[in-house]
Amino acid sequence: MEYKAQGRIVKGIGGLYFVSVSSCDEPEATGKLLPCRARGKFRHSNMTPLVGDTVEVVFNERTLTALNDEKKDEKNSASEIMISEIINRKNALIRPPLANLDYMFISMASASPAPILSTVDKLISIAEFNEIEPVIVIGKCELDKDISKEIFEIYKKAGFKVFTVSVYEDEGIDVLSEFVNSNLTGKIAAFAGASGVGKSSLMNKLFPHLRLDTGEISKKIERGKNTTRHVELFAHECRDGIGYIADTPGFSMLDFEHFDFFKKDDLPLTMREFNDYIGLCKYTKCTHTKEEGCAILDAVTRGDIAKSRHDSFLEMYDVLKNKPDWKK
Repeated sequence: MEYKAQGRIVKGIGGLYFVSVSSCDEPEATGKLLPCRARGKFRHSNMTPLVGDTVEVVFNERTLTALNDEKKDEKNSASEIMISEIINRKNALIRPPLANLDYMFISMASASPAPILSTVDKLISIAEFNEIEPVIVIGKCELDKDISKEIFEIYKKAGFKVFTVSVYEDEGIDVLSEFVNSNLTGKIAAFAGASGVGKSSLMNKLFPHLRLDTGEISKKIERGKNTTRHVELFAHECRDGIGYIADTPGFSMLDFEHFDFFKKDDLPLTMREFNDYIGLCKYTKCTHTKEEGCAILDAVTRGDIAKSRHDSFLEMYDVLKNKPDWKK
């Protein structure tokens, strides 16, 4: 007899996927973590199951018996449990390989390492294009309170939810925790940012049950060591139910020249503070880079749009406009 179950991929290593079962026509399997393989049809269609995917899996009665064996071999069990369908994928990221992300907590430090706002803005644009809600977290705020305040104002004015925190002084953690517990039920969230900004330390503070490894900061380059090797989702009990926190190796591939995150024409729509001005420029095909009568440039001049945000727009625009057609 064949059984069908539906659940979410919470971990994937070397072609072995672990699916947390939410429903099944055999109640005994509900709530279990099933080791699975993907059917060959995904490879033929050039589609790979990703952590975060909601999937349908199939297995037989013999497999169900084996799953109840405490000495079961996960690899052998997985050969008889197959992912048959990927259901309603909302989005899919390249690096890290992660699907159906709802929130991206974009982290930076006020100092050590110094914040690089162009990197932050690239992450924001990638999130916006993929319909992922960016949340800005300024960590290590005890190191430079003036910079923390300055960055806070930039992103608050742009329309983002912004938090300033200090793990060392336990500042702002309760406010951020309240936001997480109020908004993440049924959602997937990931923390992104440069190595060494304190993501793992912050996540351990917010989610003590994760016990994530933290990397030391290199004094020479002021960057931390990546301590995570694969993507994994961890269940987190929120106020109204369960949400998932993604532990990832990092969002390190921000190379707009070699990776197709989005096209040049999509770029202005990933800058949310541009929205009120798009369509108001003197020229219909305004690029918002140097044209006279550009409503966005006028807003930058007035201070309604932060210059750093427009500088990041120009940096991404310069790369995207020069991409040959074969790379698009």
